Amino acid sequence: MTIAPRVPRAWFRGVRAERVLEHVDLREQPDALSGGGWWVVVAEFDGPWHAWRFAEVRATDEVTRGPERWHGPPRDAWRTSLSRQQYVAAVQRVRADIAEGEVYQANICRVLAAPVPVRPDPVGLAVRLATGNPAPYAALIDIPAGGVAGPGSWVVSASPELSLEVADGIVSSGPIKGTAATPSGLLPKDRAENVMITDLVRNDLQRVCVPGTVEVTDLLAVEEHPGLVHLVSRVRGRLLDGGPTGWAPLLAAAHPPGSVSGAPKSSALRIIDELETAPRGPYCGQIGWIDADRGRARLAVGIRTFWWADGELRFGTGAGITWGSDPDQEWAETELKAARLVSLASQA
Repeated sequence: MTIAPRVPRAWFRGVRAERVLEHVDLREQPDALSGGGWWVVVAEFDGPWHAWRFAEVRATDEVTRGPERWHGPPRDAWRTSLSRQQYVAAVQRVRADIAEGEVYQANICRVLAAPVPVRPDPVGLAVRLATGNPAPYAALIDIPAGGVAGPGSWVVSASPELSLEVADGIVSSGPIKGTAATPSGLLPKDRAENVMITDLVRNDLQRVCVPGTVEVTDLLAVEEHPGLVHLVSRVRGRLLDGGPTGWAPLLAAAHPPGSVSGAPKSSALRIIDELETAPRGPYCGQIGWIDADRGRARLAVGIRTFWWADGELRFGTGAGITWGSDPDQEWAETELKAARLVSLASQA
């Protein structure tokens, strides 16, 4: 039986795109978006900043035109890049670095992976997540590799977190720090964690905004999502020259996102590189779209995100570590963030 090649497609809440025209790495070609076009972006946490220009774009909230089934890996097939013992040791190491004044906060993550040898159709998973775990920045990116599509991409995300939104010359961000099963479970440590990262995001945006226009419009708001709650803050500012003078500098200012790296960001990234044993890929990167013709964009932080690569379905989960962190509680937070979504992605 001959299987017809899949047509490259992407879906985000409110918009669907088909037919790729070209692929670029924005790190190597930072001016590629200056000629306009509608682009899908997957800026990996520790890798390329992929961007694909699409030919056909239309408004819709539908993930797919027809029903799709998902056949996930067995629930017991998932393995973690850091065991509980290793993760607890990593938390203790970060606390020691905080005591030495090396860092204030670092986000330590682990990658769950299950064997899926044949490239699966991601639409079924996207539909399952949209039903079982609806998210404001849900995304599906299904771009087979080859030709103008370059390396391609396979990503299904249920992200609740806004990295960057651009409209009318204003850039906004919505950092999340602080997670619990219920509002009563949020601790003073969670609030301190959020305030530190909100200040970091404010500083990041000041690099690309008119001086004096960056402001925190909401601090420590409690948002409820399926199975858990988050503390969310909002930061906004007016972009220099009334809009992006170059999309790559704007991406760079917020990359990697502060909520999934730490503060100071440079020290946190060094510690992450020393402690984590698996690359994050699109997890904790930036995932979304840029309309370079209209000066608009919406990019999510790539959390609650699945990606398929090298015969494996992968999912990342992590927690922000501060001096007030309890190692066992931080491990439990990574379990809480993963449980619902990994269950949805596994065989029924």
